[in-house]
Amino acid sequence: MEWGSESAAVRRHRVGVERREGAAAAPPPEREARAQEPLVDGCSGGGRTRKRSPGGSGGASRGAGTGLSEVRAALGLALYLIALRTLVQLSLQQLVLRGAAGHRGEFDALQARDYLEHITSIGPRTTGSPENEILTVHYLLEQIKLIEVQSNSLHKISVDVQRPTGSFSIDFLGGFTSYYDNITNVVVKLEPRDGAQHAVLANCHFDSVANSPGASDDAVSCSVMLEVLRVLSTSSEALHHAVIFLFNGAEENVLQASHGFITQHPWASLIRAFINLEAAGVGGKELVFQTGPENPWLVQAYVSAAKHPFASVVAQEVFQSGIIPSDTDFRIYRDFGNIPGIDLAFIENGYIYHTKYDTADRILTDSIQRAGDNILAVLKHLATSDMLAAASKYRHGNMVFFDVLGLFVIAYPSRIGSIINYMVVMGVVLYLGKKFLQPKHKTGNYKKDFLCGLGITLISWFTSLVTVLIIAVFISLIGQSLSWYNHFYVSVCLYGTATVAKIILIHTLAKRFYYMNASAQYLGEVFFDISLFVHCCFLVTLTYQGLCSAFISAVWVAFPLLTKLCVHKDFKQHGAQGKFIAFYLLGMFIPYLYALYLIWAVFEMFTPILGRSGSEIPPDVVLASILAGCTMILSSYFHMTRTFHDLEGNAVKRDSGIWINGFDYTGISHITPHIPEINDSIRAHCEENAPLCGFPWYLPVHFLIRKNWYLPAPEVSPRNPPHFRLISKEQTPWDSIKLTFEATGPSHMSFYVRAHKGSTLSQWSLGNGTPVTSKGGDYFVFYSHGLQASAWQFWIEVQVSEEHPEGMVTVAIAAHYLSGEDKRSPQLDALKEKFPDWTFPSAWVCTYDLFVF
Repeated sequence: MEWGSESAAVRRHRVGVERREGAAAAPPPEREARAQEPLVDGCSGGGRTRKRSPGGSGGASRGAGTGLSEVRAALGLALYLIALRTLVQLSLQQLVLRGAAGHRGEFDALQARDYLEHITSIGPRTTGSPENEILTVHYLLEQIKLIEVQSNSLHKISVDVQRPTGSFSIDFLGGFTSYYDNITNVVVKLEPRDGAQHAVLANCHFDSVANSPGASDDAVSCSVMLEVLRVLSTSSEALHHAVIFLFNGAEENVLQASHGFITQHPWASLIRAFINLEAAGVGGKELVFQTGPENPWLVQAYVSAAKHPFASVVAQEVFQSGIIPSDTDFRIYRDFGNIPGIDLAFIENGYIYHTKYDTADRILTDSIQRAGDNILAVLKHLATSDMLAAASKYRHGNMVFFDVLGLFVIAYPSRIGSIINYMVVMGVVLYLGKKFLQPKHKTGNYKKDFLCGLGITLISWFTSLVTVLIIAVFISLIGQSLSWYNHFYVSVCLYGTATVAKIILIHTLAKRFYYMNASAQYLGEVFFDISLFVHCCFLVTLTYQGLCSAFISAVWVAFPLLTKLCVHKDFKQHGAQGKFIAFYLLGMFIPYLYALYLIWAVFEMFTPILGRSGSEIPPDVVLASILAGCTMILSSYFHMTRTFHDLEGNAVKRDSGIWINGFDYTGISHITPHIPEINDSIRAHCEENAPLCGFPWYLPVHFLIRKNWYLPAPEVSPRNPPHFRLISKEQTPWDSIKLTFEATGPSHMSFYVRAHKGSTLSQWSLGNGTPVTSKGGDYFVFYSHGLQASAWQFWIEVQVSEEHPEGMVTVAIAAHYLSGEDKRSPQLDALKEKFPDWTFPSAWVCTYDLFVF
């Protein structure tokens, strides 16, 4: 933005003096009258400067005045944005309203924190470990028993420990199949004394990833649910419907426990809606980032009941687009249970998510209090709602919803949003149409200038994007990717200033060589209209695509247009004086404020993800595109032994080493100075004939992480070695070969299949019976079991169209030791000790056995 440093009266006085002095270079009166400075919309794609007079001291003076004006404009805009950013920050730091907690019948965060500290003190809780299957389950049952003793006689509490076995295929991480056996769910049903026919579900998971105490993901949610159960059970207010609390013990195994519950538990048929409590960060505000599908009444329930609302349909559409490589139990309840729900997650400080630093002391008590207040209020609202019993009747359309600085939520049906959006579009059409349809003697070259200005704006955006991408690629190539890790604003200055500089350059060249005779006021008018038109195009496109996020474009069209219409007359008469500036900034308050609010969410969620997105996505390129940055180094390390068998079952190759995966795009460049033996001389080579290159992938993320290192090490000998064998091989009546296998081993194993040329997998006993390939063409099956499980038996059918001398299929099984003594080896422990303190090496032992049939 920019505004004039001289009033119209001063200009007229100066022009008069120049005329009396006979200055030959003075501009014509009508040109000078048009030279007032406008306030140009910040979206126009660049600043506009006054044309300097050709020669003479007057021109120099005017040029100096212009420079001073631009400095003032830049300073004013910077202060304005800083003030708005401060307001956003204050709203984010205000987690709860004081004085609400601690009263009878209210959520008590201190009690929930006590639960949290006890659960995290158990340590990492991987599925199948005693910590998860025995210690945590025992603690939960113990606390539930105490709550039952204190409960009001109006309510009845039932408890069940479920240990389901099942299988399903999921289109996630390229697609794979999941099999689970004897995993653990702790289920509690709170209902009226006479029972209930309908229920609302609250879901959390008490398991954690390997080597992490999992305070935020997801022990704090389970602690919140325990306290909500206590408060509801002691309440003297009767419930109309049941509330089922599911403490599931295998979410980190890619949503297995929730599948076991919703497809097999007898109480699942009662559920009409659910609330899922998750985490993508440690503390802060919990964000509603998914609702539905459809069922707008659920959003209305949250809006009506939540004490501290924080919700965004933008987050919902971004998450469901698949851009973020993550998923939650929400997907299982939606896809396999056909149940609508609400998905909430803590998103602040995602840098320590899934690391050893995810401890209870990092979660503020106020964060626990606000989450508890919200969950308690929404569950109580749903458990007494008449709509819950007939939820299927209200399944119509989506909702546009967003909070305003965490104070309240605005929500309305998407069809109403479409009407509002198209009304805004009609306003722009009338505004611009009036200008385009005026006679040429009134508008001059407006149409031509508008179209040229539109081209200039688009060119400036495109060239700016190309410029910053070139800078980002160059920085990546010279090995300086993620160099902004410790100082995020370095990246903002680097990529942000490059963008601004390129836009200004393009517009300056256009003004000097095309708009040389146009006044700043006229250019301000033209480029304001161009900005309005571009945002209007975005609005039409997003609305046509049915995206609820289109409301953002509506805001960026409606408010600037209304502001322009309100101040247009004053601007024509007095120019960009203080009154005009004040009104203009006030009118742009809402668009700028919400934009900064969304930018914060983008930074908060995407920045940590860039640090663990693998070796195939250059984070600096992503950062340069969305100006979101900062990362932490997160690596995974495996000590493994590999054995390769031929068609006769003979071992043809056997080796052992430490397989290193860097989730950081920079790989090991930051590690080599501290551990010289880890360098590019030990880059892992792909075994072309082996599924997934012959490496024991825990999940099918091989397409995201192509940079691996393999450091030779002595062979490992787990006390519970895996056993894999072919039970039978038989010809089916439909001319296929049925292979039946049996496998035993640790709680986590991965099974891979590669069909040879001329062979295809037609059926198997996993999932829904149809084999699902992952990216790359191999088949991936993720397996886990609880503390005890019988041998895993399954079969595959191979259709053979032509005989192959090297067999029909190659199969491999990887065993992952994520808990107990078997997960360690002397070489692995010694290597971990060498890592600097600012890294988080997550390590375990595994084996990989390959067979050909």
